[in-house]
Amino acid sequence: MLHTVVTMNGEREEELIAATRMLMDARRTLVPMGELPEKVRPVSEQEAYFVQEKLALVYGDIGGWKVGAATPESEPRCGPMPLAWMGSSGAVIPQSRCRLRGMEAEIAFLLGRDLPRRETPYMRDEVVDAIASCHPAIELLESSFADPMTADPLAKLGDLQTHGGFVHGEAYADWKSVDFSRETVVLDAEGVLRVERTGSNTAGDLMRLLPWLANEGAARTGGLKAGQWVTTGSWTGVSWGLANSAAQVRFAHVGEVHLRFE
Repeated sequence: MLHTVVTMNGEREEELIAATRMLMDARRTLVPMGELPEKVRPVSEQEAYFVQEKLALVYGDIGGWKVGAATPESEPRCGPMPLAWMGSSGAVIPQSRCRLRGMEAEIAFLLGRDLPRRETPYMRDEVVDAIASCHPAIELLESSFADPMTADPLAKLGDLQTHGGFVHGEAYADWKSVDFSRETVVLDAEGVLRVERTGSNTAGDLMRLLPWLANEGAARTGGLKAGQWVTTGSWTGVSWGLANSAAQVRFAHVGEVHLRFE
């Protein structure tokens, strides 16, 4: 369950709930919109997270969180990952959830113990110690908008930060020895090399994202829980898949993960 706290009048709340319904309908029908009408469009991060929370309720239990930052200096943003949209390597992604078939190579962490909300901020070592395992992952991107790359940023944040699914590979045991600034990743789709990069996580130091999520992000998450996943942003940018096609991500050390679109 999400825990965004927003103070607003009843009329504004109804406008944002109307925005949520529009986003939900676009995702459900796979008929995208150009933009949210200006009257109901979020105008602050708080409003965007309010919409995000309401939209996530439609999809049931939260299996984890996506967190990332556009640059090494920028403030992270987060979004919920519905448990129903999660799978392991080899998953077949149903057509009912696929319009865009966007893919990003990511590194994800499975939490081994709770990190509840508290007054004292968690230190980085505490958060690292709560990690049970590290995995290669593919985040799937879907959107209520016809072109999510040009959509209003706050509307995209409300639209689950463009999240559409999550597929993880097997755990890599020796992950603490990996120099992520030098880790290389390859993304193949339809048997063609799409991307090959090194040290390319957009947040710079990807491990800064988990303490942020445990501390500043706790207002949205209500605290992190054992068994939840945290995926930490793109290494490859977005690649677009085709129906009835396969994709694979390979990290030099962390391992590989693959999926197929129905």
